[in-house]
Amino acid sequence: MSTIPENKVVYFGVININENNKTIGAIDIWRNVINKQIYCEEKRLGILEIVDYIGMPAIAEGQEWAVAINRNRIGKERWKLIKIIKTGRYSFIDTDDETPVNVNVSDYKIVDDIWWCFLVAKNVNRSIEITNEASPK
Repeated sequence: MSTIPENKVVYFGVININENNKTIGAIDIWRNVINKQIYCEEKRLGILEIVDYIGMPAIAEGQEWAVAINRNRIGKERWKLIKIIKTGRYSFIDTDDETPVNVNVSDYKIVDDIWWCFLVAKNVNRSIEITNEASPK
């Protein structure tokens, strides 16, 4: 029997997503105590469907968890949890779960007129006001 512990995932924190000082959703964050990898799940107020995967959602090496925010929308359809790359052209599925969104990314930041983002790892246990892009770290 190995003395190396199995992967142990524990609840790590939350990010509250606020718009005009009202909470419209949250990101639940877990962390593996062995390798420090972060796992995330989005919770939108008013959305009751369960996700289509079982277990902790993982990201590929070289990706980071981020929250993408649409500058032109309001409410729960304004933001989405994504797995962002460091640099290059990146595509994710919009909040309608159908429409692809294509953006440029530089140093894990979306460079786009419609979308912007912030990294989950830099904002654990914070409330982020998404009406103000200066709010996240």
